[in-house]
Amino acid sequence: MERLDVIIKNGKVVLSTGVIETDIGIKDGKIAVIKKEITNEADLTWDAENQYVFPGMIDVHVHFSEPGREHWEGFHTGSMMMAAGGCTTYFDMPLNGIPSTVNQDALNEKARLGNEKSFVDFSLWGGLVPGNEKDLEPLAGSGVIGFKAFLSTTGNKEFEAVDDITLLNGMKMIAKLGKVLALHSESAAITNWLKEEKEKEGKCGADDYLESRPIMAEVEAVERAIYYAELTGCPLHFVHISSAKAIEKIEEAKQRGMNITVETCPHYLLFNHEHLRELGTIAKCAPPLREKAEQQKLISLLIDHKFDMISSDHSPCPYDLKDPKVHNLFQAWGGISGGQFSLLSMIELAVKYDIPFEAVAKWTALAPAERFGLSDRKGKIAEGADADLAIVTLEEPHVVTEENYYAQHKQSLYIGHTFPCKITGTFNRGKLVFKDDKIVAQKPGGGWIKPQEYAAIK
Repeated sequence: MERLDVIIKNGKVVLSTGVIETDIGIKDGKIAVIKKEITNEADLTWDAENQYVFPGMIDVHVHFSEPGREHWEGFHTGSMMMAAGGCTTYFDMPLNGIPSTVNQDALNEKARLGNEKSFVDFSLWGGLVPGNEKDLEPLAGSGVIGFKAFLSTTGNKEFEAVDDITLLNGMKMIAKLGKVLALHSESAAITNWLKEEKEKEGKCGADDYLESRPIMAEVEAVERAIYYAELTGCPLHFVHISSAKAIEKIEEAKQRGMNITVETCPHYLLFNHEHLRELGTIAKCAPPLREKAEQQKLISLLIDHKFDMISSDHSPCPYDLKDPKVHNLFQAWGGISGGQFSLLSMIELAVKYDIPFEAVAKWTALAPAERFGLSDRKGKIAEGADADLAIVTLEEPHVVTEENYYAQHKQSLYIGHTFPCKITGTFNRGKLVFKDDKIVAQKPGGGWIKPQEYAAIK
């Protein structure tokens, strides 16, 4: 009888078809067998009695700022944070490093650093910015997961927002390359004009910030992107959508047969504008946290499966850029630090609203894998798939503290939040990375994961 590397026994295993009590046997980084009472010998046996075994999360939207701004968040701390949250594959966005990932040389350098420092697997986005249309084909040929562009002002001179002509030309090329374009969809014209109006009046508080980025700015950008995608045939992925009206436009386009997916983030589901009023800069993000009534609409849309997937949009920065003493919210960095808590957040919502755990597994693992060409080996618990697993207990809560948050910077909207569940272990391709609140891997073992057509490329 073949000796296995790992056996996870007695777990409540979350499959795409439902939850079953069974064992999982792992060999050479793959799930070798799923059945009750595996009797093989193994190097490691984990008793998961009364615990749930989820597929490791695939977070398609994080901002690790290496190279150039690794003091914001780099692959080392960032990947430990993801492992502590049950995430086994993350997609790093192209914009906050120096240089940004807008050409092949920058991509190669980012991949080198990730392969050297990441504790779990990762994929890399390429960027679409004014002037780099000629770089899209080499980036696609090197295995980027897709491309990212901004329709609102970025505040980052290394990664500028696209104008309409760049967007159309880029969409045409990305469609030809068979890739997906991810869009931050807020109207630059509307948000910049409203911000200037507020600043002229000396208004810079929480309500002013929310009013400067209204739902109509998101809806206008979403509609425009859909029109351009119809012209060019470009597949779209809308990131961090924060309003029901935007989902209505996306749903209409899907019903017409357009190739579109959409994500939202846990902070739009667990928090609302009252938290910005109360906490200030730590709760600032773009799009902003919405009013409580809008938050409830988003939860209802989630329950109705109008969101394809969930991502963290982990967007950290040094303390001075989020200084709570800054009274002008327009001057503070706009991003939520919280990549460790996406799977926990979705389980919290599932428990509260009686959502099946297989839906959580779909939003956090299967749908991302299928959308971005990783489903041959990622996103599900199945024989032959990578042994990427998150083990979760509902018998112990998890209170977020600075001590158990693995991010480089500890200021987070989630500090002090109590989840009704806890990650007890994370396996990345069969290797135990995280156990009992600690990173237990001796060294980084993650690697750059490319879409299916590039799987053989090293």
